[in-house]
Amino acid sequence: MRDTNERVAIIGGGFGGLATAADLADAGADVRLFERHDRLRGHAGLLERDGFRFDTGPSWYLMPDVFERFFGHFDRKPSDYYDLERLDPQYRVFWKDGDRVSIQPNRENVHEVFDAYEPGAGDALEAYLDAAEENYELAMNRVVYEGRDRLREYVDTDLLPMLPRARLFGNMDDYVSRYVDHPKLRQLLEYTLVFLGGSPHNTPALYSIMSHVDLNKNVFYPEGGIAAVVDGLAALCRDVGVARRGEAGEEGRGGAYGGFPLGRTAGDAPADVVVSNANPAYAERELLPAEHRDHDPSYWEDRTYAPSAFMLYLGVEGDVGDLAHHSLVLPTDWDGHFERIFDDPAWPTDPAYYLSVASKTDDTVAPEGHHAVVVLVPIAPGLDDGPAVRSRFREKVLDDLADHVDVDLRDRIVVEETACVSEFAERYGNPQGTALGLAHTLFQTGPFRPSHRAGLDGLYYTGSYTAPGVGMPMCLISGERTADAVLNDHPGVAADPSPAPSD
Repeated sequence: MRDTNERVAIIGGGFGGLATAADLADAGADVRLFERHDRLRGHAGLLERDGFRFDTGPSWYLMPDVFERFFGHFDRKPSDYYDLERLDPQYRVFWKDGDRVSIQPNRENVHEVFDAYEPGAGDALEAYLDAAEENYELAMNRVVYEGRDRLREYVDTDLLPMLPRARLFGNMDDYVSRYVDHPKLRQLLEYTLVFLGGSPHNTPALYSIMSHVDLNKNVFYPEGGIAAVVDGLAALCRDVGVARRGEAGEEGRGGAYGGFPLGRTAGDAPADVVVSNANPAYAERELLPAEHRDHDPSYWEDRTYAPSAFMLYLGVEGDVGDLAHHSLVLPTDWDGHFERIFDDPAWPTDPAYYLSVASKTDDTVAPEGHHAVVVLVPIAPGLDDGPAVRSRFREKVLDDLADHVDVDLRDRIVVEETACVSEFAERYGNPQGTALGLAHTLFQTGPFRPSHRAGLDGLYYTGSYTAPGVGMPMCLISGERTADAVLNDHPGVAADPSPAPSD
């Protein structure tokens, strides 16, 4: 790599920042990565205490094809950095009426589950999944990977096959109800919306492609947890020449973000281009002078945000019953929970929640005879989460788990940490303490998400607030799109300047 006249500073070492850094460094750019926390990870954090290890952010490894594609850009494979195990069961669902099902990594199993609840639903599922697979391939290859982030880019004959799929822009619940009637089956096809921060009533049916991701492509576990994936991305960045910087431009950990415009600096290292993996709402509020912000504060106040989360990280002595690596606990009617997130914000009275017990698969994340249990309850962003309300809700969730899943953890907890609205707001600068960012409503999807290019020349954004959106795979693609935009606008950052694909 030759030295270049233009330097790139990446602000934040989450998935989007690491992906952008790797792509730019591989193109020959002089890339410096700044992270204000002790570890690179972004929202994909790691909590270690008394022999327990907990992924504090994402815990589902989905869309392995996206990871293969990303590492393939560097003539590498994910397996060069971490190992994967296909989960069986993929997850277990516990309904609060005592019903439960295990979803295994094959369509025959799921076909049988659907037929057991509704005659003919197995065949309906096959049709639904076939459509989801076709829509996935179209969406990924002709929209997501192409980086169509501007409305004018949708006027293209390559998108003609999408025209007969107009119903995909209606809501998910209406779309799913065309295939199955039973409310539990509809929940099984809609629960993935939690990953997108939406509800069945405000998320476009385009995201039915998530059922293809779930039931056709399956669910995996990276040995060592999601932290191992971040470590793999960090190792890739080192391999291609990304320089890690700490405070005041020195190598190390615990770096501070500087206010980068007008001179576009990070710490004390001057940069010609700055890519912010810190979300644009935080960047505009905390890092940019008012005259260089793309939006008024009211813009960010009016967005629809994905839920926040009430999180419990529990080191538990003894067995955890029938809980699987991934488990969902659902009321038979979950509309009330979604209403308390999006319509009438309040703490849920009958919560739906998710549990991760990685120690069911990986015996390195908990001491012998113990389990590492993470409980995640989606809640409305912006709620008051003071100590008293947290304590009451903690008791409610643990009581609910004992009553409806027959797993009583209350007297066996040897390690406990919590996170909630306040932590997501303070640690990550997330508006209203959302855990995920912007929800994937129709008008916050694709070209309606914040642009990779800021209005200020030389400033770019990457990560879940930009297209294509929320989730580890999407942030990898966001990084690629951001790198393409930088190289297209500033070819001098590359070792061998040449036109790059348009963003």
